[in-house]
Amino acid sequence: MSPEAAYNQAGKNGMAIIETANLTYTYPSVTKPSINDVSIKIEKGEFTLITGPSGCGKTTLCRCFNGLIPHFYQGELKGKLITAGQDVTKSLIYELAKHVGLVFQNPENQLFALSVEKDVAFGLENLGVPRDEMRKRVDEAMKLTGIYDLRERPPHELSGGQQQRVAIASVLAMQPEVIILDEPTSFLDPLSAKKIFEVIDSLNKSLSITVVLVEHRLDLTARYANHIIVMDEGKVVLDGDPREVLRSQEAALIGIGVPKATRLYQLLKKDKINLNNTIPLSSEEMVVELKEAFEHR
Repeated sequence: MSPEAAYNQAGKNGMAIIETANLTYTYPSVTKPSINDVSIKIEKGEFTLITGPSGCGKTTLCRCFNGLIPHFYQGELKGKLITAGQDVTKSLIYELAKHVGLVFQNPENQLFALSVEKDVAFGLENLGVPRDEMRKRVDEAMKLTGIYDLRERPPHELSGGQQQRVAIASVLAMQPEVIILDEPTSFLDPLSAKKIFEVIDSLNKSLSITVVLVEHRLDLTARYANHIIVMDEGKVVLDGDPREVLRSQEAALIGIGVPKATRLYQLLKKDKINLNNTIPLSSEEMVVELKEAFEHR
C-alpha cells in the first residue's frame, strides 16, 4: 500500500491530517525562533481556528503546513512536521500543493490573470490536468463560491470580497484535503467578512474539507470552529474546544479578543443569572440563552 493510500485509510480511523511535534523555526539572520516547540494535531474534516496577538507566529506556522517553510523560506527548522501523511521536509512543494491549499491575506497577491476563470484554472494547468477534468473542476469551484457569473471579469475590477472568493475558488479547484486561510478578510468590512466565513463553513461541512483559519475577529469566526489553537510569543498556549478555551482566564489574559457574547455570558453567570452551561460564541447563541433563561423565571 502506498503512503498516500495508507494515510487515506488511516484518516477514516481518526488520524491527524496535520501533526507537528516540538516544531521550531528560525528565519535567516534572526536569533529568536518565530515558532518554538509547537506540538499540535489537526484532525481530518476539522474547522480549526488559529489566533493570538500580532507577531505570535501564526503565519509562520501556516507556511510550514504547505511546505513554503522550509522549501521556499530558508532558515532552521527542527522537529516533526507531517501534512496529509507526508513528511513536509522531504516532500516537494508541487506534491504538497495537491493536498494543501493556501489563501493569502491579500487576494491580489495570488490573482494575476486576465479573467476570473483563467485565475481559477491556473493551478490545474500547472499540474497538467486534462482539459475536460479542468473544465469540470473550474466550473464547480466557481459555483461553490458564488462567482460563476463573474468568470469573464478581470479580477482587478472586482470588489475585495469578490476577489477573496476567486482566491478561494482557485485553491478549491485543486481539490485539496486542507485549505489554509491566513486572515482572509483583513481588508473587508464585517458584512463582507461574514459572507466569506459562511462560504468557508459551507465548504467544510458539505465537502468535509479540513479548514485552518488564521483570524483575529473571533466574534465573527468562533461560531464556525470546532477546534481552536491560541498562540503567544511563538508558542501554543491553549489548544482545544473553542467554548472551553475561550471561557478560560488564560484566554482573557492573553488578550485575543474573546467574543462579546462569551464575555457577557461570564458576567451574567457571576451575577447568578440562571443560564444554561452551553457557552455562547455568537450573539445569536446568546439571544437563545437569554430567552430560555427568562422563560424559566
